[in-house]
Amino acid sequence: MEWTPMEINPEMMGKLGVGESWRFVDVLGLEGEQLSSVPKPCSALMLLFPLTQQHESFRSQQADKVSGGSEAYFLKQTAVNSCGTIALLHAVANNKDKMTFDGASALKKFLDETANMSPDDRAKHLEKNKLFILSQPSQPEADKVNFHFIAFVNVNGQLYEFDGKINGPVNHGPTKEESFVMDAAKVCRGFMEREKGEVRFSAVALCQN
Repeated sequence: MEWTPMEINPEMMGKLGVGESWRFVDVLGLEGEQLSSVPKPCSALMLLFPLTQQHESFRSQQADKVSGGSEAYFLKQTAVNSCGTIALLHAVANNKDKMTFDGASALKKFLDETANMSPDDRAKHLEKNKLFILSQPSQPEADKVNFHFIAFVNVNGQLYEFDGKINGPVNHGPTKEESFVMDAAKVCRGFMEREKGEVRFSAVALCQN
């Protein structure tokens, strides 16, 4: 199955039935001064980047860092172009207790239904969920570069990286609410440093109004 690529924008949370107190904001850069403009509290950071040979090589070396059986909510990516939805689900699912949802929220329904499933079964359930497929806004493809979304979330004081293309979340060590954005940005800068000469990176943050 192939989905239309997803564009994460500030209105996305409302469309998915999340209360008005939460929104996505663009992250203007991953250095200190640029990060200071991200509203607090910030509960997730999502990074968009091009998939390259360097990245695939890095991922293969990172297999032993995957946290199997962790307390974090994780689901696999099986549908092509669904990485934006997967990253959004990781961001919201691992902050679910902080959020309010509209009564008819498709997102809340999906999270409740998949709460006790395995990552693979969650992926199968997502593929059957027509509401998510229909909510994908179209995004014109400028070229053939394959871009990918991942998410970073503070789960019980640990900085986790969520990528549906690998087998589980990656634990990057301790973090706290005050330093989360800086800690996540530091990991993101590592992605950029591995791609010498590549500038096509962007990020959004999930923040509370």
